[in-house]
Amino acid sequence: MRGIILAGGSGTRLRPLTSVHSKQLLPVYDKPMIYYPLSVLMQAGIREILIISTPEHLDVYRSLLGDGRRLGVSIAYAVQDAPKGLPEALVIGREFIGDQKVCLILGDNIFYGHRLPDMLREEAGRLSGCTLFGYQVSDPERYGVASVDDEGRIVSLEEKPAEPRSNLAVTGLYMYDNEALDRAAQLEPSARGELEITDLNLTFVREGRARLVNLGRGSAWFDTGTHDSLLEASMFVQVLEKRQGIRISCLEEIAYRMGFVGKEQLALLGKELSESSSYGRYVLDLAGA
Repeated sequence: MRGIILAGGSGTRLRPLTSVHSKQLLPVYDKPMIYYPLSVLMQAGIREILIISTPEHLDVYRSLLGDGRRLGVSIAYAVQDAPKGLPEALVIGREFIGDQKVCLILGDNIFYGHRLPDMLREEAGRLSGCTLFGYQVSDPERYGVASVDDEGRIVSLEEKPAEPRSNLAVTGLYMYDNEALDRAAQLEPSARGELEITDLNLTFVREGRARLVNLGRGSAWFDTGTHDSLLEASMFVQVLEKRQGIRISCLEEIAYRMGFVGKEQLALLGKELSESSSYGRYVLDLAGA
């Protein structure tokens, strides 16, 4: 399975913060936002990753993450000239994906949960059609909403319904069989001139081949598209890290725990980050340096 992070868009809801910066490079407490979706893909065991962003920001991502080799992964880059909908990521990434399955994650979505890594690997192994990930919310009318049967198959999927049939919001994490590439390419733009992810997902729902996994109470999900949600996510990360003495979405630690890099490389990564940085010191401590 290959992974795609969609880090484009104009971030209009976060202006003036995003007037000159890419939204996915804004800090969420102690690290850039894009670290969080990248960590999700790495924890799922995905080592070939494509980052899609705007022409003016792509070089900044390259400067931050390079080709991924230092983390034991491979990171490629592609341009999205203008925000034309989430399914366009599959069109842009078609050559990169090849004949593989794909996991698409939005660059402004943050996921956390003790069971999340194992859950993602399990779902990747059983994928047939498409798998979406849901989260219970108190205001489902703001999101895409799914209803499921007893086996987790999606029976209805609506975008921002006035009268939601459930409180399961569809998050910005999607797994697809390779056939989704052709389906994305055949979608007709909406009245807004964009390809809609719900339209793509409905092609699988109608065939009974769409599953939804409820992330459950032990997990957290943030869509950091507003100033309030960005602050809430930062505070969530701060509280957990300080109370538990851990680092959420520390790419260097994940690379080490997943076996992508060894202890010697981990120590080098820590030194690059500098001992004067608490983040760098944390990585050095993991390496026993």
